[in-house]
Amino acid sequence: MTVPLLIDTDPGIDDALALLLALASPEVSVEAISTVAGNVPVEVATTNALRILEVARPPHRPRVARGAEAPLTRPLVTASHVHGEDGLGNIQGLLGPDRRPRYPEPQTGIEMLDGADLILEAAYRFRGELVIVALGPLTNLAIALQRDRRRLASAARVVVMGGAVAVPGNVTPGAEFNFFVDPEAAATVFEAGLPLEMVPLDVTRQAVLRRADLEARLTPPLGPVEQFLLDFTAYGFDVAEARGDGGIVLHDPLAIAVALDPSLVGFQALHVEVESEGRVARGLSLADRRPIRVESRLPANCRVALSVDAPRFLTLFLERLCRASA
Repeated sequence: MTVPLLIDTDPGIDDALALLLALASPEVSVEAISTVAGNVPVEVATTNALRILEVARPPHRPRVARGAEAPLTRPLVTASHVHGEDGLGNIQGLLGPDRRPRYPEPQTGIEMLDGADLILEAAYRFRGELVIVALGPLTNLAIALQRDRRRLASAARVVVMGGAVAVPGNVTPGAEFNFFVDPEAAATVFEAGLPLEMVPLDVTRQAVLRRADLEARLTPPLGPVEQFLLDFTAYGFDVAEARGDGGIVLHDPLAIAVALDPSLVGFQALHVEVESEGRVARGLSLADRRPIRVESRLPANCRVALSVDAPRFLTLFLERLCRASA
């Protein structure tokens, strides 16, 4: 039997790769997608989620709901410099052979429910089975907790891409982007007693997709998904190579892969708190890793991925995406 999946996301180039990976994976059924403001404003994130579905055309179309348009208490910070103004590498301006937009505005609609209510509805519908994968700021999950903590707690797993435990942040010296954007939401989620699995920068930075590796798998003639992959990743590769990253860091695809196969990473049960008040340490994820007896540490509230089999993950990633696009 397939595992029901809900993806909370702010697409985003690596979010798009993550969604395509999930849609191409037979172990799971993507039942719902909730969007959230983060990499781009929520209106853009929602359009991108619909556009990805229109290109991928999965046999079972997930429900899509527009979520929070701003963090709980702060102005929104976006990352258009990393993902392009449209979040997908500025593909909106691309034209097809007929001189029409290659990626027109999506024609499919969204749910009447907002993102938080769709999360709660799915958690209740698939209680004890649903796996939630949060790829953006945790605003929708925090709102869902405020509305119905018990229903959200019925999810089987909540996989969170975010934070940095023993490595520097990617926005500030201490903070990863998702936690930095809405630290209050992250703090709320980590205090809630949910079945959390944290996939931080410690492991995602080890999962890097090189342009040559993707292009080697995508040979002409290109189908719609193949062309889409090349189009929306081109900007991401340019940005990554200019920064010296060597390729696109697969933050969000790794979180999806952990939802598919937890054995890809090595987990450690830890107590993690997120700093929401500090001027310098906003969004810092602090894990209790003191070299004392485990029973003397703060009680664990999540499992944290601290090691990863990166070669096995990259093989899975490329096989799934390129098989889906063949």
